[in-house]
Amino acid sequence: MGTCKRCLLRDAFPQDYEKYVAGLLRTMPASVKAEEGLYARRLALCAACDQLQNGTCMGCGCLVELRAAYKKEKCPFRKW
Repeated sequence: MGTCKRCLLRDAFPQDYEKYVAGLLRTMPASVKAEEGLYARRLALCAACDQLQNGTCMGCGCLVELRAAYKKEKCPFRKW
């Protein structure tokens, strides 16, 4: 399978998203979790970034759907 520019993991590989990311997001403590609106804005910025491939940031190697969920995390390119 080829790479998917500007695809979040949930869009490119829904089964992998459910298996690896969704459960972690559900169990993440509220004290460290970004508010839903902030999370959505961050993911929109990641989805528009040239460094996104198959849900992974090519700049730092993170799964953007996890990094964006932590309220104290930052984009390595300072987009959020």
